[in-house]
Amino acid sequence: MDWTQFPLSIFRRDGKFILCCSQHTGRSRSASVLPPAPGGVARGQFRKGSVEHTSILRSAGSIVFVVCLVMVGCRTSSTSSVPSVVVSKVPATSPPVQGQEVPDQTSTIEGYATGIRPGERIVVYNRTDGRWNLQSASGQPFTNIESKGRWQTSTLLGIEYAALLVDSTYNPPVQTERLPNIGTGVAAVSTVKGQGPAPIFPSPKTLNFSGYEWTTSTGPIFHAGSRNFFDPANVWVDKSGALHLRISGSPEKWSAAEVKLNGSLGYGTYRFHVEDTTHLEPSAVLTLVTWDGIGTERNRRELDIELSRWGFVDNTNEHYVVQPYYVPANFVRFRVPEGALTHSFRWEPGQVTFSTTTGSGDSPGDRVINQHVFTSGVPSPAGQTVRLSLYVFVRGQVPLQHENEVVIDKFEYLP
Repeated sequence: MDWTQFPLSIFRRDGKFILCCSQHTGRSRSASVLPPAPGGVARGQFRKGSVEHTSILRSAGSIVFVVCLVMVGCRTSSTSSVPSVVVSKVPATSPPVQGQEVPDQTSTIEGYATGIRPGERIVVYNRTDGRWNLQSASGQPFTNIESKGRWQTSTLLGIEYAALLVDSTYNPPVQTERLPNIGTGVAAVSTVKGQGPAPIFPSPKTLNFSGYEWTTSTGPIFHAGSRNFFDPANVWVDKSGALHLRISGSPEKWSAAEVKLNGSLGYGTYRFHVEDTTHLEPSAVLTLVTWDGIGTERNRRELDIELSRWGFVDNTNEHYVVQPYYVPANFVRFRVPEGALTHSFRWEPGQVTFSTTTGSGDSPGDRVINQHVFTSGVPSPAGQTVRLSLYVFVRGQVPLQHENEVVIDKFEYLP
């Protein structure tokens, strides 16, 4: 920079000068007259007749620059303002979806951020139901911030969108039921509704089963890489107190069933008394799991009992899993016979014991079909809840052909 061209205004009042940045700086802030120096000579004062001298103007410009630096500068740094993120271009609302095979539709989302610190980036989520889904354009979950705080990326269409200003320590979950609070790597959060009318989903319902209160899921949700539409009408409790979960509809438009326990349980034994499931078609999936909707992908506190052939005619039909499933020591598969079975796991610090028995598991004639103890990667309890789901696995070799239903007679928790 040519400091002789540093623009300023000098106003003389009783031999003193008020020095100001010009409009060239973008923001103007007056510099107060400096306090008197030792010896009674006031800083910012000049001898008469010298004001008009060009060299003094140039010296004054240098003095102004130094003063501005000391006083945090004439231009307010972006890091000195309150962090914020704004969505200025809002994508459309996703069209109503029912059924699991729907082409993904994308759009551009953009905005700007203020109060940016070095290394901060943008993370974008969309919401199609009760869960927020991370948007990873080109496989990257982070969007760089360009000049003047602008950012832009692509997103799948949803009914609501969220932009987060985050630092390099933040590890965004792929899916979450609640956006993070400010702090722990998150500097700012902004949400905005999609443009246009939002699709109307069935209202969730609350029901009582085995002495606990549960809430149904509603709308499109991804399970095992398959998008299913969950309809509360597919869940009910009969007069005997048993829970029914159903896949209804047709191959062009299936709807699934899911309930979530309203409350988190800790270490202890979780028991599920389930009627025969061997009649389920190869691409129907029944899961009895714990899952933390707010945790990260590395710690969903997910313990799974999965009853499915995963789209194959000849395949095992039960799995025990301590997620992540791709760790060999965290996965066991086997076959179960026809009839009512009791599936359970005993969750303890550092280990979890899965078990499947015939009948209720308490009668003298009942036998153990399989039992396995996991000691690798066992999570500790926190915000996880029990979830019971019946849905369609759309990637299987044998597509679902008919409606499917399961009956869960009882759920028990023993601390």
